[in-house]
Amino acid sequence: MKRREFIAATAALLVSPRRAWAQGPRRRLGFLALGDASGRAPNQAELALLDGLRDHGWIDGRNLTIDYRFAQPQDRAPALAAELIPLHPDVLIAAGPQAVLALKSATATVPIVFVAVFDPVALGLVESLSRPSGNITGLATYVPGEWVAKRIEILRELVPGASKIAILVNPGNPIHRLLLAEEIPSTARNLGVALPIVEATTAEELDIAFASAAAQRADAIIVFGDALTWVEGPRVIALAAKDHLPAIYLFRQVAEGGLIVYGPDIADLFRRAGGYVDKILKGTKPADLPVEQPTKFEMMINLKTAKALGLTVPPSLLVRADEVIE
Repeated sequence: MKRREFIAATAALLVSPRRAWAQGPRRRLGFLALGDASGRAPNQAELALLDGLRDHGWIDGRNLTIDYRFAQPQDRAPALAAELIPLHPDVLIAAGPQAVLALKSATATVPIVFVAVFDPVALGLVESLSRPSGNITGLATYVPGEWVAKRIEILRELVPGASKIAILVNPGNPIHRLLLAEEIPSTARNLGVALPIVEATTAEELDIAFASAAAQRADAIIVFGDALTWVEGPRVIALAAKDHLPAIYLFRQVAEGGLIVYGPDIADLFRRAGGYVDKILKGTKPADLPVEQPTKFEMMINLKTAKALGLTVPPSLLVRADEVIE
């Protein structure tokens, strides 16, 4: 190699370490989530994950191959998890509790990074947040506190005197089952509010669930975060409008039509997952990576939707909102 070429090559390595890393062998990821993949474009969470990987020099199709699997219906998750293992992934990424539980059953050795799991300790995924142990770590959506009560408080500011607030759950979601068994009953007693439960595991059942909430004369509804309500966000918004139900949601993607969104920044969690994958690909064990909790929470209020429901948003909510959509 000529001296000039050698100097140029050395300089490139010094100023662009990520590019140098990218010249290594292509690595493989497996991605499992719930939902229907037919004819769909990558959603906000998947794009955030790709951005997070890119921030660390990992680019799908260049030095990385990502095998995607989407379970629809959700009971296909175990079979799809088993499909990923023979592909010899270096790391598996699980979006949501059903996906990570399926992957946990499929392998005890391949590193797994979960994203958007409410309480990984209660699910038995990790021993503790600070010391996960085993082959699993990731990013949770839970910060200790009164999760359901906070949403009731927000709805009662918007709908004064609300005494019956329906809760939309997916009985197939293990986190929802935990909340049904523990937090929801105690919250109902402590706040003196009726919390009728309406259930949906499929898109079609969402119609039945909202009709049930309306038939029970609910004053408002809490839409629990789930892969179903993520994928079917537009349908959920339309049903809430049809049944004239003020609704509070977890996911930012419904803010354009939904009344109120309050919760962690899910896209930020997926972006941060890229850092976990990077560390594992470079040799860190999942057991040595503490589970992280959300650092960014958002409240978004849609004034147009509020007006359509005949609601006046009080100043106390407006001043706390991160974004007001008019």
